[in-house]
Amino acid sequence: MAATLTQERFTGPDWIFERKLDGIRLLAFKRDAEIGLFSRNRLPQHIPAVEDAVRRLPVRDAILDGEITWEGRPAYHVFDVVWLDGRSVASRPLDERRALLAALPLEPPLARVRALDDPKPWERACAEGWEGVIAKRRDSPYEHRRSPHWLKMKCEIVQEFLIGGFTDPQGSRVGLGALLVGFREGADLVFAGKVGTGFDTKLLLDLRARLDRREIPASPFTRATGLPRLRAHWVRPEIAVRVAFIEWTVHRKLRHPRLLGVE
Repeated sequence: MAATLTQERFTGPDWIFERKLDGIRLLAFKRDAEIGLFSRNRLPQHIPAVEDAVRRLPVRDAILDGEITWEGRPAYHVFDVVWLDGRSVASRPLDERRALLAALPLEPPLARVRALDDPKPWERACAEGWEGVIAKRRDSPYEHRRSPHWLKMKCEIVQEFLIGGFTDPQGSRVGLGALLVGFREGADLVFAGKVGTGFDTKLLLDLRARLDRREIPASPFTRATGLPRLRAHWVRPEIAVRVAFIEWTVHRKLRHPRLLGVE
């Protein structure tokens, strides 16, 4: 089961949150004394310490899901159980599967992934240098696919950019489609990408009115690749916005940006 990346930030009684570990996904199969470890791509892995710890579990057979990390030595962080003692538990709710996992006597290098009880767990993740957090619905079954019931909230970079243009709205959206933003580098205004999330209706309409008053006939970006060719409007780069994004791409574009505020 794989998590879906989200830019939303929320909590609620129907969800649990876990630390997103910076390791390699690992499935552990036990059938009596026979142990198999496999990556998410079904490639066999050989980690003797983990194999021995799984072999010592007092169950006849099991399938565990987790993440392997190396900090001097391997650690297998187990967050789910898919099969246990002759029966599939994949269709059972996550809370029930976690209870089954809690009853297993895991010994190092096996470790149980704990639920976070922070009011804003994503803020703790960024403050402690984690990669992010995973939000999981308590009633979710285990699915062999990327699921909307498991959501990945990655830590973000926050930076200020200048608006150099915008695109027209599509469908039922009003005001504008996406902002075209950039940053100053010497005398250049460098195009950094499009920002299309983080708006409400009022902001879309207010921002469109402000940008219409600054419209110019040609792009203000002096260094740009990937600019839209259709339905684009150009403006004097006078309005700054705060944008959160996951990372810079190799082409110096924003990955998964969202608007935080307008100056």
